[in-house]
Amino acid sequence: MAEERHCCETMARRVDHSCDLHEDPFDCPDALVKYSARFDEYGLIVHDGGNSFLLIQYCPWCGTRLPPSQRDAWFDALERRGLDPGEDEVPPEFQTSAWRTPPR
Repeated sequence: MAEERHCCETMARRVDHSCDLHEDPFDCPDALVKYSARFDEYGLIVHDGGNSFLLIQYCPWCGTRLPPSQRDAWFDALERRGLDPGEDEVPPEFQTSAWRTPPR
């Protein structure tokens, strides 16, 4: 998988945050940002005991406009393959950003 590039060093550090006490970022109070490579979305983690996050459109640190979500395109690509993510097994390339990369 290609390395993801983020808008600034601070965003990259926040997305890549790791904790010795919490394996899951949603359990760690120091984890602030969730990045979904699959959908190319950034969000602020809501520490309410679940896996919620609030989508953001701009970087909180450098102000850069973040890329548009690819969520709708992801569902459209699966539909073109005749797959329903609620019913069918989602291919591995659709778990990462690989589905957006055209084959060489």
